[in-house]
Amino acid sequence: MNGIPSDPIILLSYVNTKLRDEYPSLDEFCAGYDVDRDSLCKKLAAAGYSYNETANQFV
Repeated sequence: MNGIPSDPIILLSYVNTKLRDEYPSLDEFCAGYDVDRDSLCKKLAAAGYSYNETANQFV
Protein backbone atom coordinates (compact mmCIF):
# COMPACT_ATOMS: atom_id res chain seq x y z
CA MET A 1 0.00 0.00 0.00
CA ASN A 2 1.16 3.44 -0.92
CA GLY A 3 3.91 4.41 1.52
CA ILE A 4 2.22 3.02 4.60
CA PRO A 5 3.53 0.10 6.68
CA SER A 6 2.80 -3.41 5.44
CA ASP A 7 3.13 -5.25 8.77
CA PRO A 8 -0.44 -5.48 10.13
CA ILE A 9 0.40 -4.46 13.71
CA ILE A 10 2.56 -1.52 12.66
CA LEU A 11 -0.12 -0.62 10.12
CA LEU A 12 -2.73 -0.65 12.89
CA SER A 13 -0.71 1.73 15.03
CA TYR A 14 0.10 3.98 12.06
CA VAL A 15 -3.49 4.24 10.82
CA ASN A 16 -4.97 4.77 14.28
CA THR A 17 -2.43 7.52 15.00
CA LYS A 18 -3.26 9.26 11.72
CA LEU A 19 -6.99 8.92 12.40
CA ARG A 20 -6.55 10.35 15.90
CA ASP A 21 -4.26 13.24 14.92
CA GLU A 22 -5.03 14.18 11.32
CA TYR A 23 -8.09 12.58 9.73
CA PRO A 24 -11.70 12.82 10.94
CA SER A 25 -12.71 9.65 9.06
CA LEU A 26 -11.31 6.52 7.47
CA ASP A 27 -12.55 7.69 4.07
CA GLU A 28 -10.51 10.89 4.36
CA PHE A 29 -7.44 8.93 5.43
CA CYS A 30 -7.81 6.59 2.45
CA ALA A 31 -8.26 9.52 0.06
CA GLY A 32 -5.24 11.30 1.51
CA TYR A 33 -3.01 8.25 1.12
CA ASP A 34 -4.65 6.93 -2.07
CA VAL A 35 -5.42 3.64 -0.31
CA ASP A 36 -8.31 1.32 -1.12
CA ARG A 37 -10.54 1.25 1.97
CA ASP A 38 -11.68 -2.34 1.43
CA SER A 39 -8.11 -3.62 1.07
CA LEU A 40 -7.03 -1.77 4.21
CA CYS A 41 -9.99 -3.09 6.19
CA LYS A 42 -9.39 -6.65 4.97
CA LYS A 43 -5.71 -6.52 5.90
CA LEU A 44 -6.49 -5.31 9.41
CA ALA A 45 -9.44 -7.72 9.73
CA ALA A 46 -7.04 -10.59 9.04
CA ALA A 47 -5.12 -9.42 12.13
CA GLY A 48 -8.33 -9.31 14.17
CA TYR A 49 -9.23 -5.61 13.94
CA SER A 50 -12.25 -3.81 12.54
CA TYR A 51 -13.01 -0.14 12.01
CA ASN A 52 -15.21 1.52 14.61
CA GLU A 53 -16.72 4.61 13.00
CA THR A 54 -17.85 6.16 16.28
CA ALA A 55 -14.36 5.95 17.78
CA ASN A 56 -12.71 6.62 14.38
CA GLN A 57 -10.19 3.87 14.97
CA PHE A 58 -9.54 0.20 14.43
CA VAL A 59 -10.28 -1.87 17.52
